[in-house]
Amino acid sequence: MRIVFAGTPELAARALAALIEAAPARGWTVPLVLSQPDRPAGRGMKLAPSPVKALARSHGIDVATPLTLSVKRGGGAAEAAQAQLREVQADVLVVAAYGLILPQAVLDTPRGLVQAGGARLTALNIHASVLPRWRGAAPIARAIEAGDPETGITIMQMEAGLDTGPMLLVEHMAIDPADTTASLTLRLAELGAQLIVQALGRAARGLLEPRPQPTEGPDITYAHKLAKDEGALDFRRPARVLAQQVRAFDPFPVATTLWRAAPLRIWQARADAARPCAAAPGMVVASGAEGIRVATGAGELVLLELQRAGGKRLPAREFLAGTPIGAGERLGPP
Repeated sequence: MRIVFAGTPELAARALAALIEAAPARGWTVPLVLSQPDRPAGRGMKLAPSPVKALARSHGIDVATPLTLSVKRGGGAAEAAQAQLREVQADVLVVAAYGLILPQAVLDTPRGLVQAGGARLTALNIHASVLPRWRGAAPIARAIEAGDPETGITIMQMEAGLDTGPMLLVEHMAIDPADTTASLTLRLAELGAQLIVQALGRAARGLLEPRPQPTEGPDITYAHKLAKDEGALDFRRPARVLAQQVRAFDPFPVATTLWRAAPLRIWQARADAARPCAAAPGMVVASGAEGIRVATGAGELVLLELQRAGGKRLPAREFLAGTPIGAGERLGPP
C-alpha cells in the first residue's frame, strides 16, 4: 500500500510516526508527505518546519508544502502540487489536522482501497472528536470549553463537506476534569495513531464498513477556530464555565484578564461553584497560598497559576509573594 500523508501539528506527527513504524512489517510505503509551509517560531521568529515536515525529512520522505491545493486560488502552483500527487500513484491519502481544504480532485487522486460492500476508500481523516459532534477546526478545545464528559477519535472517509463523510472507526475517551487542550491533545494523538494503523490494516483486507453520519439533530455541532480575543474572561459568567475556558484555552489563546490595567494570564483555575458570594463579579474575595478567589456570576473562581506580562508562569503562592493582590481589588475591564 502506498500512502500519502497530509498533516501539520504534533497531533498529526504522532500518526505519521505510527505509519512509518508499521510500514515495513505490513508492506506499506509513504512516498510523499504534505504539510503547511514553514512558519516563524520562537523568540527569534525564525522560519521553522512543522512537526510533520520535520519528522518526514528525518526519515528521508519527500515533503511538499503548497500554499493551497485549489487551482482556482493557486493557479499553476496548485496544478503542479496536484500533478505531484498523481505522480506518486498512491493507494490512499491519510489526513490529520492538515490545515488546508482539499478539493474533490485531490480526494479522488488515490487509486482507493475497495471494501467488501463496494465502497472505494481514497482519503481517510483522523478527526479528534466523536462525529458528528464538533466538526471543524478546534474540536478538542471546544469539547473542554463546553464541559463535555468525553470525546474521542473518528476515522472517517473524506468528502467535499466539512467533516461530514462516513465514519469508519470510532473510539471514545473520557475527558479528565484536569485536562487542558494541551494534555488532551497528547492523549488523543496516541489514540489517533493507533486507530489509523488499525483502519488501514482492515481497509487493506476490505473489512471497513462506512457508516453515514446523521444529517440533522442536536449532536451536530461545529468547532469554530479559536480566536485570540476569546481568551478574555468575563467574570459575570459562572465560575464553572470560566474554569472550563481556562482549561480549553491552554495553550492558545490563554485565558486572560486585567489587573490594574495590565494583562494577566490565567493558566490554571478551579471553580468553587457551591460557595456563596455577594461580591460583584471580578472582585477579589480573598488571596493566599491556596489561590486568589474571584467573585463570578455564580460561585467563585480560584486562580491557581498566573503570569504577568513578561514574567514566568507561577503558582499562586509564588505569584503573590512578588505581586500582592488583596481582597477588594478588581480584575477585568474597568
